[in-house]
Amino acid sequence: MSFRELHRNLKLRIAVGFFQRFFDIMLVPLMVIHFSHLYGAATAGLMTLVVALATVSCNLVGGHLSDVYGRRRVLMCGEVGACLSFAGLALVNSPLLHSGPATYLLYLTATCSAGIAMPANEAMIIDVSTPESRATVYTINYWVVNLAFMLGSLVGGFFYGGYFFQLLAGAAVSTLGIFLVTWTALSETRPAEAAENPRGVRSALLGYVSVARDLLFLRLVLAALLVWSIEVQISSYLAVRLSSDFPVQQLLSFGSWSMTVDGVKVLGILRAVNTLLIVLFALWVGKLLSRWSEQARMVVGIALFTLGYAVWALSSNAWVLIAAAVVVTLGEITALPVNQALLANLVPAEARTKYMAAYGLHVRLGYMVGSLSVILGSVAPAWAMALLYALFGAGAIHLYRHLFKVQEARAVTAEPAGVGV
Repeated sequence: MSFRELHRNLKLRIAVGFFQRFFDIMLVPLMVIHFSHLYGAATAGLMTLVVALATVSCNLVGGHLSDVYGRRRVLMCGEVGACLSFAGLALVNSPLLHSGPATYLLYLTATCSAGIAMPANEAMIIDVSTPESRATVYTINYWVVNLAFMLGSLVGGFFYGGYFFQLLAGAAVSTLGIFLVTWTALSETRPAEAAENPRGVRSALLGYVSVARDLLFLRLVLAALLVWSIEVQISSYLAVRLSSDFPVQQLLSFGSWSMTVDGVKVLGILRAVNTLLIVLFALWVGKLLSRWSEQARMVVGIALFTLGYAVWALSSNAWVLIAAAVVVTLGEITALPVNQALLANLVPAEARTKYMAAYGLHVRLGYMVGSLSVILGSVAPAWAMALLYALFGAGAIHLYRHLFKVQEARAVTAEPAGVGV
């Protein structure tokens, strides 16, 4: 199946997703840096922790609302909220007005609006895709997201210093365009039976209680959380460290021309290198490692990934950091496909939607860990943060090895691939 044959909603959501990811990856680390400059690293960590907590709640609320009231309506509400919030952010960071408290409140509102809309967006992609088309859909989406990450990292890193207002204004215009596309071009995709879901807080909570009782699934979420808690450091503690402690240095020189970078620019380069390598080499590395066992790929991948982040926490040499970015990317490419396969094997098909919604919370919980790491990093030395990453990686490897044993036992006994104790 080609891109042209996909449902119109899919084409539009993939295109819209590019701009959403672009501004998300461009602004999130910049906002952490901005708040750390205004209020200090420890206070900035507390502020972003509150944002992460609020977003977790909004994700759960948005997941329930998108089933009860429809995907399109929830998407439009979230996009209106994000548009107005970014417009306000541009205003309070313009040449006419500067307000730190207003910036924080508006950023909180923008993040919560996006959190409410996210489950509806993911559900819409599933609603209008088929088992035959999903491989194409998610492959295209993966490339688009990584391209947005690469470009967003570069733009944010190189234009934050003198163009913060313009970046925020661009985000406001973009979200307005996204809302107009949703309003004029997207159709509702909620299944008919979903309209019969009971409304109210109690019905929403009961749907997640059964998932929370599944101990094996919780181990899977914890393993993913430990890995994500390392990955999110590039947008939290490492962003603050590089912006404040990284010495300005010459990266390249040709004759009379030279390229000098500071910490914020290096942050953008690291993210761009990571994303570019994924786009260029993910498929090739996957084929190269196809003879390895899934467990070996997971263990080696997490070990390389963790090692790269530990170097990022310790080094202040631009080229060492770039070399570590290659190691991080190799670990990510090695482990990521295996993690997705393991998740598919361990999540029961009859309750997949609830489990996937709960599994997605590890991302928001990881942002909380990132916020706490900013606070910890304000008092702890760099080697302590590197050691913390090592502990996270070791814990994830231990949990995944247990999960692979469960998967192998089920394969031997031919038990159904559902999650349970």
